Amino acid sequence: MMSDGEWEAERPEEEEVVDYVFKIVVIGDSAVGKTQLLGRFTKDEFYFDSKSTIGVEFQTRTITLNRKRIKAQIWDTAGQERYRAITSAYYRGALGAMLVYDITKRQSFDHVARWIDELRANADNSIVVMLMGNKSDLAEKRAVAAADAVEFAEEQGLFFSEASAFSGENVEGAFLRLLEEIHGVVSRKALECDGARRHAANDVLTLKGTKLSVLSEVSMMETSAMRKRTQCACS
Repeated sequence: MMSDGEWEAERPEEEEVVDYVFKIVVIGDSAVGKTQLLGRFTKDEFYFDSKSTIGVEFQTRTITLNRKRIKAQIWDTAGQERYRAITSAYYRGALGAMLVYDITKRQSFDHVARWIDELRANADNSIVVMLMGNKSDLAEKRAVAAADAVEFAEEQGLFFSEASAFSGENVEGAFLRLLEEIHGVVSRKALECDGARRHAANDVLTLKGTKLSVLSEVSMMETSAMRKRTQCACS
């Protein structure tokens, strides 16, 4: 039995029954390793002959988180400028985003602010965003200090992590943290909606009670008037 916060991968032979489907978009400049991170998380694979993504592709992985079976539907978006117009439509319905830069390429980090602007222009304002510095295994070639990324993430209200798609270090943890935060947002929204429904139901009951009360008073008044008319007619 698992405690809250624990997760486990689904077994392939099990029939897939899920409680939630969370759409996540992986965004960032071309060649920062978005597809590699996705492959590492969904299949625990690294593609040495990986080519640039054309348009949009997606992969899935189902996990159990907080006793809920969650299917992560992760969309891999092309980073090339010529594909930006067609990928923007895929932000719709996304609950989370993994914004990736390459720690060995300063320019990919400098473009992060532009990706955030695009994300906020196209996605829901409650979307959970993880800023991910990929290729942490190439620390000797680092061009982006972790402190710079942490500062930016704090300013923008993002979660932050560094990982290596090549070695697999921290890839699992970063995606699971993102999914856990999304689950928290979805759960809070569900509670708020449930509370709103109960409040609305109470309002309806109150209104019904008032209506019945008013009708009762009218009925009593009519009965009283009828008695007076009857008394007058008999006298």
